[in-house]
Amino acid sequence: MPDTNAGSLYVVATPIGNLDDLSARASSVLAQVSLVAAEDTRHSARLMRHLGIAPKMISLHDHNEGARVAQLATHLANGEDVALISDAGTPLISDPGYVLVRELRAGGYRVIPVPGPCALVTALCAAGLPTDRFTFHGFLPAKGSARRGRLEQWIKAPETLVFYESPHRIRDTLTDIAGLFGARRVVLGRELTKTFETFLDGDAGTLLEQMTADPDQARGEFVVMVEGAPEVEKSSSDIDAEALLGALLAEGVGVKQAAAIAARVLGGSRKSWYARAQTLKDGD
Repeated sequence: MPDTNAGSLYVVATPIGNLDDLSARASSVLAQVSLVAAEDTRHSARLMRHLGIAPKMISLHDHNEGARVAQLATHLANGEDVALISDAGTPLISDPGYVLVRELRAGGYRVIPVPGPCALVTALCAAGLPTDRFTFHGFLPAKGSARRGRLEQWIKAPETLVFYESPHRIRDTLTDIAGLFGARRVVLGRELTKTFETFLDGDAGTLLEQMTADPDQARGEFVVMVEGAPEVEKSSSDIDAEALLGALLAEGVGVKQAAAIAARVLGGSRKSWYARAQTLKDGD
């Protein structure tokens, strides 16, 4: 177990486009830590130059993350603070870092989040879709059959669906959404916080037409947000079922006979109605 003099890992959110979105706290942390673990050190070097700092950096990406854990733990054990950043946005959100954070926390090291930009939150707050419930699914599979299979799982989901997509697959993804979700509303957040930031709004078929008319609308990184399925109201037969079973039991009809009556009147198996009637009786 590391002692109280061990360093901390700071998980630092960095801009997704506009460099002015970096918080003062994040700037201060990056300037003070002993080491910055970056997804791509060449990419992050531009941010450091913008800040006027030159911290020591090492790479941490999908292909070397596991091997970096022991190395970074050694720095922390020696009392050095380390910052984790991704190419853009909040680390771990469809970016590397989960393995590192999991292992360092398991080892007793302190992990400190430094919040800031995140593409999915940025897109949602300006999309005009419900945000009281949403699910984030990262990047969809690249292969069409796998992508359609994944989308099919969410057709009946009532919450707003959010995922990321790349420019070379956005048309294929919209084609799949059009085929599976029909006229469901879709909002695309493109090039967020950058010069050509755009929100496209409509059903998937309409958005495809817009991209055909203006191919520039298919460029850049996308946050795709799909309206949730409409809530299915409880059917009158379900409501009547509870009332019917309750009335029969209140009149002294046995559970078995009440189940038989419900099956004749409302359909379904006697076994399932028996279970529901028994539950009602036990509840009394």
